Amino acid sequence: MSSPFIDARTAVAVGRSTVPPGPVPAPAAMAELVDGLRSAAAASVAPAVAVTHLDLPPDADPQAAVVDRATWVEANATMAVALLARATGGPLPTPATLRERAAARVNGAQLGGVLALLGTRILGQYLPFGERPRLVLVAPNIAGAEHELGVNRADFRLWVCLHERTHHLQFAHAPWLRDHLAGRVGEFLADDEPDTATHRGHPRSLVDVVATPRQRAVFDEVGAVMALLEGYAEVMMDRVGPEVVPTVGVIRERFERRRRRGGVRAVLNRVMGLDVKLAQYAEGAAFCRAVIDRVGVDGLNAAYGGPGLLPRPDEIREPGRWVARVHA
Repeated sequence: MSSPFIDARTAVAVGRSTVPPGPVPAPAAMAELVDGLRSAAAASVAPAVAVTHLDLPPDADPQAAVVDRATWVEANATMAVALLARATGGPLPTPATLRERAAARVNGAQLGGVLALLGTRILGQYLPFGERPRLVLVAPNIAGAEHELGVNRADFRLWVCLHERTHHLQFAHAPWLRDHLAGRVGEFLADDEPDTATHRGHPRSLVDVVATPRQRAVFDEVGAVMALLEGYAEVMMDRVGPEVVPTVGVIRERFERRRRRGGVRAVLNRVMGLDVKLAQYAEGAAFCRAVIDRVGVDGLNAAYGGPGLLPRPDEIREPGRWVARVHA
């Protein structure tokens, strides 16, 4: 598969123009929200380091950017292009023909539309790709979630920041991880092997329908890594306990109820592939808890020692196999 043509400006324009602004508090409430999120981001460093046993490098930026939905969309469009460039070994090709320029705009518009939908849901994110990795918090979405859930605002903001701070620590502790993930994406894009075999059974996702066998294998391997990253953050944001987040139990219970809600939200999850991400949360968290029970947090952190120590797809489902391989 050749390098994709994507018009980043189209992606940003479509995404910014179609994402709704979301809840916009009054000026005083907005100032309190922004200050509260910045304070929570700063306060998340020490407890995240304590529970993960992963240090934040001295030169790492502990600050978080508090953004609106449109800015989040633009940041992710830029990151997506940066990831694809990294995955394909250089800048994305400049479309030369009319057909290529049209394809670039169509791809950009599709990316912008997807990000506009996701931009209404994301609370926070650590952006590892691009010129400068950074942590962002989406103020309207956090404001809407804490109102909907009826939770303690300060606790909820710190809880959200702990999740994203854990991702920050993961990538800071394993600087090779960015290139590893980009390389796997590059392998996925580079595989042109025709798949003439009929897919057996019920496909789990669109990837199962259109991908080659090798691409499906790479997709599953990347999925295992994402399950580790997401499940690890899920476990650690709760391990801080009520000493740090007094209402953590209430927040988790209400947040999980919100995740499992049916109706339009469930349909959107399927359409956007978020049900796969939710499965990664659950599988990854179960894997991390099982490994911690056997070899502790430091034993689980061995996964960040190099690509060969990352859990494989079968090991995510059977944590004992990873423990036996890595800690033999």
